[in-house]
Amino acid sequence: MQPKNLTPRYAALAAAIEARLGGRVERLATTTAELGYRVSADDLVAVCRTLRDAPELKFEMLMDVCGVDYRDYGKDEWQTHSATGTGFSRGTLRETDAQPIEDVEPVVYRPAGRFAVAYHLLSITHNHRLRLKVFCASDERPLVDSVNDVWNSADWFEREAFDLFGILFRGHPDLRRLLTDYGFIGHPFRKDFPLIGNVEMRYDPVKGRVVYEPVSIEPRTLVPKVIRDDARYTPDLKDPANG
Repeated sequence: MQPKNLTPRYAALAAAIEARLGGRVERLATTTAELGYRVSADDLVAVCRTLRDAPELKFEMLMDVCGVDYRDYGKDEWQTHSATGTGFSRGTLRETDAQPIEDVEPVVYRPAGRFAVAYHLLSITHNHRLRLKVFCASDERPLVDSVNDVWNSADWFEREAFDLFGILFRGHPDLRRLLTDYGFIGHPFRKDFPLIGNVEMRYDPVKGRVVYEPVSIEPRTLVPKVIRDDARYTPDLKDPANG
């Protein structure tokens, strides 16, 4: 994908943001003409307050907070971003100088860490949208400051990111799990979380409650379906009317 230029309206917004915030923000490359910035974890809350309060910006609403796990980004053996005439089964050669099979665009983006948090902002006053991204300093204990004091809507969004990704938000008033059950083990949106889970649950009518048990699903490796040539395809067995 080729980078796209911003529309004149968003180019003016970018100029206003960069004039106000200077070196505290770094513009993100875009292929969709959307405006986004990377901000350091230390500057996150201050930058968010400025984006909310500056009269020429006025991002009054936090629309969403998303966690991101870049653990295997750019390391997958299968490139499935877009289909070609041969479908999705395009293998690549890992950690070699050989060219990948078919014309697959190389991965050029290198994330600054494993975990990041993305914030989607809306200015009702100016009808602008903006994305912020902040990387967690530690992969073992991902942590950023909560923006709940800036936008109250961050409350459950940050709880969701904590529940699913294990990202901690310093200063959050009630950082508990939101979507998974009490006693859930792990964080299911992390790339190293097993697809079959760690435990399974069911309602036990004898005990009158939900019980947890070891996973009964057997791990398996999925392989593409292969249609082999066998006796069904011999000319003698074909219907002459259908060729």
